[in-house]
Parts: sequence; structure tokens; C-alpha cells
Amino acid sequence: MPSPTTIAFIGGGNMAGALIGGLRRSGQAVEHILVIEPWAEQRERLAQQHGVTALPAADASLARAALVVWAVKPQSFAEAAAACAAQVGGALQLSVMAGIRSETIAAATGSQRVVRAMPNTPALIGQGIAGLYARPQVSDDERAHVEALLAPTGQTLWVDREDDLDSVTALSGSGPAYVFLFIESMMEAARRMGLSDAQGRALALRTFAGATELAMRSEDPPAVLRERVTSKGGTTFAALESMRADGVGEAIVRAVLAAQTRAAELGRGG
Repeated sequence: MPSPTTIAFIGGGNMAGALIGGLRRSGQAVEHILVIEPWAEQRERLAQQHGVTALPAADASLARAALVVWAVKPQSFAEAAAACAAQVGGALQLSVMAGIRSETIAAATGSQRVVRAMPNTPALIGQGIAGLYARPQVSDDERAHVEALLAPTGQTLWVDREDDLDSVTALSGSGPAYVFLFIESMMEAARRMGLSDAQGRALALRTFAGATELAMRSEDPPAVLRERVTSKGGTTFAALESMRADGVGEAIVRAVLAAQTRAAELGRGG
């Protein structure tokens, strides 16, 4: 983002911290970053880690912001927006909140220039992916500014329909939890087979990391890669047959669709 643009974060949690860290690493001056965060512990953490100004409540300084990043919990948005609306109407609005629709943000802030982002927790180590949707009033330059802000957290992917963010939420936003559950289960299997917790953790994590990297580098679809590991009558075949009998694949599909349905309900205030 070009200096002296002020970027204001409403909320100073983990995702805000990841974005602020990326801004600082890319050379953004601390005097052009402002955070509104009511919790003293969070304000102190941000000040210590990044040297930014963190205020307990909005004041006139918020009006200097050309970009406002909404990083509060969705259920806190209405209250936070009411306290900030008088100062943020002229700014580009970027939301990293799940579920809150862009029209709700536009109505609460007085700005039609709204971008919604659905990041995921690997953003905290620069390995995330964020789905992005922009209202028509957002310019190409503003889209580029949002991409620059999110670049240190990982990759971005634009969608043309806001409803598609519910699918992004279900797939990649919630997705790390699915992966962690699978890793937990593999570690439990290791324990039952007599391996130590440390051995099970190392084997499960490296297997996931290596398989993911192989899939990313390969031009072949995952189904082909899976078939190459599977010899009929072998150990992998036995494991996959057990999963098929238990309906694991279809259960995963149903789980993602359930997350999509819940994301849509949250967007409607449900």
C-alpha cells in the first residue's frame, strides 16, 4: 500500500496481526497503521510485536484511513461499525469476517467500496489462501491494493459471485480443521499400533506435508496419484477399502456441504 495511506484495523486478533506483520515486513511505516482494539492485552501485544498505535476505541484519527480492515468477530460487527461509521465512510472497506454480507457492511459504513476476504489460519505462517469478492464500486487499483495487503499471508483467489464465498468458507476457510482431524486420527492409530506420540506425530505430519507438496507439483489429478500408491491386495488397498466401506469420502463431501449451508445461514443472520 502506498505511503502515506493510513490503514486502520478494526479488531486486533490473530488475522489482523498476520496482516500487520506482512505490512511491516513490506516496509509500511508504523505511523500509517492504526488499530482499534478494546482489549488491553491485545493492544499491548500488537504494540510490542509491531510497534503500531492501538487505541481502545475509535476517535477522529480513524478518519485518516484510506483502507479500513474489519477483523472483529462477526457477532461484534454491528456494535463496532456503529462506533466507527462517522469516520470511515470515505474509505475502502476490507472484511475478513466470516458470514457478514457486503451489503451489510456497505449499509453500516456508508461506503459501497467493499471487498470481502475469506482467509484461513495458515495465513498466520504465510501459507494461506484467501477467497476475495469485490462489489462493483471497487476499482482495479483498489483490488490490487487488497491483493498487496494479503500477499504476505499466502495466495488469493477472486470469485465473481458473493455467494461463492460460502463455498470458499466451507472448503478452505474451515478446511484446516478437516486436515487437523485427519492428522489426529492418524496419530491415534499410531498410538494403538504401539508407536510413541512423537513418532506418530512426525509420521503423520510429514506424510500430509509431503503428499500435499507432491500433489501441488504434479500435473496429475489426486485420483491418479492415489492409484499409483495403491496395489490391489496390498496395505494401501486394505486401508482404502475400509474407508470406502465406512463411506469416508462421501462423509467428507457432506461435511463440506454442511459448512457451506451454515455459512449461508450466518450471512442471512441465522
